[in-house]
Amino acid sequence: MKVAIIGAGNMGGAIARGLAQGHYVKASDIIVTNPSTPKLEKLKAEFPEIHTSSNNRDAADADVVIVAVKPWKVEEVLKPLRLRQPQILVSVAAGLTFEDLAHFVDPEMPIFRVIPNTAIAERASMTLIACRNATEEQTEAMLGVFNEMGLAMLIEEKQFAAATSLASCGIAYVMKYVQAAMQAGVEAGLRPAEAKKMVAQTLDGAARLLLRDEHTHPAIEIEKVTTPGGITIKGVNSLEHDGFTSAVIKAFKASM
Repeated sequence: MKVAIIGAGNMGGAIARGLAQGHYVKASDIIVTNPSTPKLEKLKAEFPEIHTSSNNRDAADADVVIVAVKPWKVEEVLKPLRLRQPQILVSVAAGLTFEDLAHFVDPEMPIFRVIPNTAIAERASMTLIACRNATEEQTEAMLGVFNEMGLAMLIEEKQFAAATSLASCGIAYVMKYVQAAMQAGVEAGLRPAEAKKMVAQTLDGAARLLLRDEHTHPAIEIEKVTTPGGITIKGVNSLEHDGFTSAVIKAFKASM
């Protein structure tokens, strides 16, 4: 399977690096195109087997074409390539629907909308995937590819707004919690680097508890550490008194 990635920015570059380290696609079967060369040179230095080009037409013959450019550039990039089935188009451009994308390529070709988050650079993304005109085999292959870069989930296109708020915008909200917790740690006498490491590892542990046991729930895990009259329940109640849950819900609604 030959894969072309159009765009070597943060997302396109991260996907290229993740693919090159995975098992589904050989690095030698990947081509990355970008109008300027510095990002391509950096990518080539890390993964010499990846092919690079400043001409998008070099991506036109790939089996899978991943377009990772700004949404307003997608039409300009795709139309000249005249992509058609049995090729597969994968769009990472937020906000462009299947109907939008179908105007730029063969409307009958398989199209995937894929929204990773920035943790894809660490192969730890929560990646949302929706598909149109794709076979079960193609869908499973796409899930396999992006599961190697974190966790991929197949959803309906109509769920994208809500899911993007949780998985993509949500990473920024988590970072706001980390920043606030770090500030609290520093005020209590910890060094910033120490506080950051403590909070990050605590988040990693919390995520693993939830992901490794499908029968658990945040309420169950909270109950495990909130002993009667203990310090944790006092902190949890303080968060609730100050509107923590309400603030989080409002933030997610604002980003939909």
